[in-house]
Amino acid sequence: MDKVVGWSLKSFRTLLVVASVTFPILVTFTLIRQNSTFDVVQGFNALTGRTQNTTTNVVKQGTQNATTADVLKQGSPNAGVQAGRQKDQNIIIRESAVDKILGDKNKNATPGILEERNQAITISDIGLKNHSFEDGKNVPSPPTTTIANDKLLDGLLVSSFDEASCLSRYQTYLYRKASPHKPSKYLISKLRDYEHLHRSCGPYTKFYNKIMRKGAKFSKNGTSTKCKYLVWTASNGLGNRIVTLAAAFLYAILTDRVLLVKFGADMFGLFCEPFPDSSWLLPRNFPYWKDQKHIETYESMLQNSRENSSQEFLPSFLILNLQHTHDGHNNFFHCDPSQDLLQKIPVLILLSDQYFVPSLFMIPSFRQDLSKMFPEKDTVFHHLGRYLLHPSNEPWEIIRKFYEAHLAKANERIGLQIRVFNTHRAPHQTIINEIMACALQHKLLPDFDIQKSTTSPLKKTSKAVLVASLFSEYGEKLKNMYQENTTVTMEVIRVYQPSHEERQKSNNDMHNIKAWTEIYLLSLCDALITSPKSTFGYVAHSLGGLKPWILQRAYGETIPNPPCRQAKSMEPCFHYPPKYDCRVNSTVDFTSLFHHMKHCEDVSSGLRLVNTNH
Repeated sequence: MDKVVGWSLKSFRTLLVVASVTFPILVTFTLIRQNSTFDVVQGFNALTGRTQNTTTNVVKQGTQNATTADVLKQGSPNAGVQAGRQKDQNIIIRESAVDKILGDKNKNATPGILEERNQAITISDIGLKNHSFEDGKNVPSPPTTTIANDKLLDGLLVSSFDEASCLSRYQTYLYRKASPHKPSKYLISKLRDYEHLHRSCGPYTKFYNKIMRKGAKFSKNGTSTKCKYLVWTASNGLGNRIVTLAAAFLYAILTDRVLLVKFGADMFGLFCEPFPDSSWLLPRNFPYWKDQKHIETYESMLQNSRENSSQEFLPSFLILNLQHTHDGHNNFFHCDPSQDLLQKIPVLILLSDQYFVPSLFMIPSFRQDLSKMFPEKDTVFHHLGRYLLHPSNEPWEIIRKFYEAHLAKANERIGLQIRVFNTHRAPHQTIINEIMACALQHKLLPDFDIQKSTTSPLKKTSKAVLVASLFSEYGEKLKNMYQENTTVTMEVIRVYQPSHEERQKSNNDMHNIKAWTEIYLLSLCDALITSPKSTFGYVAHSLGGLKPWILQRAYGETIPNPPCRQAKSMEPCFHYPPKYDCRVNSTVDFTSLFHHMKHCEDVSSGLRLVNTNH
């Protein structure tokens, strides 16, 4: 009995010692677990297709000071993946691939061109939604439903795509702040309806094949069909093409048409397929892929309809020319009778270089649908562009690489889009002075303090300036200005310019990839200064949900006063809108008829949709 008691006391003391050691460890581990900014999630390896449990360093929403570099140093294979179906995207980006796109083989590289050479950089899905955090505060992770909403852009997108085929579709939300502008339920339902239509009538379906086999041979009124098509064709530079793509897509939704795009070699590889389970690419066996000389035009159809009021014969294929150099469309496209005729044509071939969305709001039969889809009138391109335009994997890798290397660590990102038109071209220095006047006046950038030495201690806060221009002078001069001078706020200002092509090359595939990556990088900025009348800038600020500061056209060495004006809305400008009022058969200023249309800040005769609810 004594031996039993002794053994029990000995065991008790042993247990007490073990408990005294392990209990503090357990308490500490529990506290760390509750307050940690790290989590364990189940990731999906997009490169191998295998599901695996991975301990990932997740940058949570909140205000703790955590940078991209911090996450990369921790060696996480999947940093920034925030929940469930997020994929482990350990993408090795080789410098040679980036050099190929951004032209970084020039020994006299201009400021901001990617500086890391001869090395591979591993980039994971880094959660950058809030970009900066406040020291000392641990913020709980967002609910899974919040992450899903952000990832799918509040319902704009569907989750049925293979994520590895288009990484940007489900990763952009990590790099761009969540939009305060939510799509309406009606718009979401219209998108789902359109996706169903595209699946049913898209390329190589029986309906598509039947229509295309007929060609124009059986052009009779009564060629009614379940499936009708809008064929988009490229015109002018990439900015013009993108704004017309969005306008064409809206027109397709309103008229129950399937949007098909005729991309040349210079546009293949820019965008992901936007519609699930079907392609938007026009097949090469389209009967009029090369020769469209013998297709009837919209103008000839109008003339024939006037001469033959019975409209017994209508073409199956019709060219709809809405280019700004083509004046014939200005008088009638926005009129209901014209739309009644166009609705009877199975295949419309669209030629346009304009953002003609405001003209759709002028058409009485479309207004109810448009008002329900877009209660906020200035969100048309913002919603449709984010739904439709996803960088394919090649440009997306470049966007991610550049963002991580140069923009992610900054407290604020300022984008400068500088387009210099050949006519009335002002000197580079005048434009730089105008940019600085605009940036200083609106506190986008700090002024210089010539009293302080460049060796004075600087604040940890910083701003990154992204310069998008064909000319290297802008990036070089701005970079030198902030390197050689101390700012009054003691902030660190870093200037980056990804490329400088010197001239626009509209039909060059490499040029378009550079342009698309720079447009998208600008859209990830917090504020923008853009050039007047530039569709390149329109796309960037509309995708980003920003109202940019638009520079005024400078002449000679005189800086305009004011140097810039803030846009009234996020929408692109329709440079050449119609002036004909269909109801009263006379010219009119449509801003007097529609309170949600205003003249553009950069084109006095142009029209821009504005939100009148606030």
